[in-house]
Amino acid sequence: MFAYQKNNRYFAQIADGLEELGAAEIEDLGGQEVKTAFRGLHFSAEPAALYRITYGSRLCSRILAPLISFDCHSTKYLYQTAVKLPWHELLGVETTFAVYATVANSTISHSQHAALVVKDALVDALREQTGARPNVNTKNPDLRLALRVEDNHATISFDVAGESLHRRGYRAETVAAPMQETLAAAIIRLADWNGERPLADPMCGSGTLLCEALMHVCRIPAGFLRSRFGFERLPDFDANAWHQVKKEENRHIRELPAGLISGSDISAAAVAAARVNLDLLPSGDRVSLHTRPFSAIETLADCLIVCNPPYGVRLGQEEEAAARIKEFGDFLKQKCTGSSALLYLGQRALIKKVGLKTTWKKPLNNGGLEGVLARYDMY
Repeated sequence: MFAYQKNNRYFAQIADGLEELGAAEIEDLGGQEVKTAFRGLHFSAEPAALYRITYGSRLCSRILAPLISFDCHSTKYLYQTAVKLPWHELLGVETTFAVYATVANSTISHSQHAALVVKDALVDALREQTGARPNVNTKNPDLRLALRVEDNHATISFDVAGESLHRRGYRAETVAAPMQETLAAAIIRLADWNGERPLADPMCGSGTLLCEALMHVCRIPAGFLRSRFGFERLPDFDANAWHQVKKEENRHIRELPAGLISGSDISAAAVAAARVNLDLLPSGDRVSLHTRPFSAIETLADCLIVCNPPYGVRLGQEEEAAARIKEFGDFLKQKCTGSSALLYLGQRALIKKVGLKTTWKKPLNNGGLEGVLARYDMY
């Protein structure tokens, strides 16, 4: 019996700063006894709740089911422990797999070597039991395993989703410096918006914020476009419970009211990419898109504006980005009466360039960049 089967405890990985939001989301989806940890959340869940959390979480990056947890001071002991696990309950010789590892403050200091040790233990165990070995596939494995060694304590876990939860499936096209989906979802949640007024993104890029706003307001599960989930390979997988959860969650999907969500961008290629991505989602064709600079917009009054302006860190155009931020701040003052704006800025220093007093600001990371989300309310 694996560890998660004994206590129904799981671990959700989440970006630094989103723990409180993530805990509330997990509780909303049926998780219990949620406790925060470093970049993650421990929680309890019965199978149906676990499936619902994996299918519906917009903020978590991974859900892990611990298989075993033990004190570990050497790769030799790591192998000796891992080889004893009943791997045949999780995969057969036809199953592809991958092992990913992180290490911190431990005698075992090389993550890739640690992952290789667990891989060897798994392969040797199955070869002993079946006479054949499974294959490794790091790009698209049937099963993903996560090893964490911290303070000489190791945990081997099963990836319940099968891949990172930020991969919604709608990003068929992209442009430079895209925003991660989980961050966009957090911005929409922090906006406290539920469709009571129009939402607009005047620098929409490939449409990540628009897609997350659409999924949120139309109650489209985050995993709606996924064809498979890792939990389907768990030894105690309950197919009937999963089908019922999926049916119930999909029943909540509603149509987007006309004119509620809109976006625009100066780049025709970006708008074309946003169109392709939105059209993959239910009601995505009801999101209006335009190719134009924000300066050409006559007004965005009495609405919610969400935006991830180009800030130059990845594009190599810092000075141009700062000038654009200042211009956008003037646009907010002059043409957005009665609106609220949430701007994600990849450089905190750019807040001063906006030229408006913030209602609040919150540090948020995007792909390793330490940015900040700032809210502005125009009166």
